[in-house]
Amino acid sequence: MKAGNFANLDPTLQARGVRGLSNLSKADREIWSEFLDNTEALAVEAENAAVRLGVNDESSDLTFDIPGEPTEVERLIHARRVQAFFRVAVMTTYNSTCAISGISDPELLTASHIIPWKDSVERRADPRNGLCLNSLLDRAFDRGLFTFDDNFRVVISGRLEKSHAEARLKCSLDRIEGVALKMPSRFLPDPEALRFHRLSVFQK
Repeated sequence: MKAGNFANLDPTLQARGVRGLSNLSKADREIWSEFLDNTEALAVEAENAAVRLGVNDESSDLTFDIPGEPTEVERLIHARRVQAFFRVAVMTTYNSTCAISGISDPELLTASHIIPWKDSVERRADPRNGLCLNSLLDRAFDRGLFTFDDNFRVVISGRLEKSHAEARLKCSLDRIEGVALKMPSRFLPDPEALRFHRLSVFQK
């Protein structure tokens, strides 16, 4: 029910004509605002709750309620919990299917950040800053060997074209030019994040 409420607050879903339930409460709006403003804090809070409930027992003996500067161990666990939240959110959003190739084997899939982890603390846990890609495409996207245009179609790097021309064995990377990104049912990729990737990560 709550997810249906949030659909009315998501501008990308509204632009596609998706409407949620109309009985929005003040709490719904506050939760949505908190999610947009600080997804990383929300991710850690969600993962900590999962640990307390026994849903995820990894590092269950450690919390982040320790005053003062966090230790290296605490920072590492914090990062792992943010990554875990992000992966689950992106995989769920894309129905555990690569948004380009259609591969659906979870062992071959990665939750890829559009704006890289190192470049934006605020977007680390944001599923709108994520794509579900197979491992090869994830690596190429991360290295800027392809990106997406304003119509969500793949644009490959000249560097990638050259390396494929010289390759003895071809693979899927030489066939993705112009392929349209398969859109998820919710948390659509943020066009501004894709623009950042195109301008700051992509190797022309």
